[in-house]
Amino acid sequence: MSRLGFRTHGFPHNPTHLSSIGQVRRRFFAQRRKRHGMPVAIVALVILLPACGETSASRGSSSSGDTITVAAAASLTQAFSEIGQDFEANNPGSKLTFSFGSSATLATQITQGAPIDVFAAASPATMKTVTEAGIANPPVDFASNTLQIAVPKGNPGKITGLSDFTDESRKIAICAPQVPCGAAAIQVFAAAKIVPAPDTLEQDVKAALQRVESDEVDAALVYKTDVLAAGDNVEGIEFPEAARAVNVYQIATLRASENAAFAQRFVEYARSVDGQAVLSEAGFGRP
Repeated sequence: MSRLGFRTHGFPHNPTHLSSIGQVRRRFFAQRRKRHGMPVAIVALVILLPACGETSASRGSSSSGDTITVAAAASLTQAFSEIGQDFEANNPGSKLTFSFGSSATLATQITQGAPIDVFAAASPATMKTVTEAGIANPPVDFASNTLQIAVPKGNPGKITGLSDFTDESRKIAICAPQVPCGAAAIQVFAAAKIVPAPDTLEQDVKAALQRVESDEVDAALVYKTDVLAAGDNVEGIEFPEAARAVNVYQIATLRASENAAFAQRFVEYARSVDGQAVLSEAGFGRP
């Protein structure tokens, strides 16, 4: 048991066992099954609260019908908040409500009937959950992202690269394997032929980053965009294997949307020159 109470066991520290991404994934899930009673952070998302993620402009008057709710990956929080403000400014009287969180959790909520107009997922796999249920229109790519090692300011744990994630004496945070940042982590560990020893598996990338910002861990695997958004609170360390796990973000309107035309207008704005400029400034790549 680690100082955080989350020490992961069940990963044989033998690179020869990492012949496939599937093996790494099975070890992640096997580890989770062995940790009965371990406190795992579960993201509580309240989709319908008007105050959740509202832009400042959305608190003004809105014309009938020009209101939509956008569910988006946690890593899009800063970029989409700015895009939302710009979109509302360009559409006077409109109102956007955002719900940010784990793409996997959002996808599950949408399939269970959450009243969402637009879904922006951090990976095609999580978007597929919604499209295969027949409740979303065909998605389009709109951004990409790569992983980076985040460490507290000054790097007190002396982290130098991905190999340090095997060191049980260090405190490490990784996203849970069912969410996009965790799935990407599995890929980079397989590419590096190492087995990680995380102390905690987080339910979205913002939760993993928070562990670093609060000095609870020596390092975490998060997106490059999250390191940039954290500013001086954390430092980022690049590693070559990150290029092996580029996350492509997809966006789609939901078929049950009561304002489909306006929802599609937001999708188009996110993919426009102005929307892409905001995403680029936040560190996102082209899809």
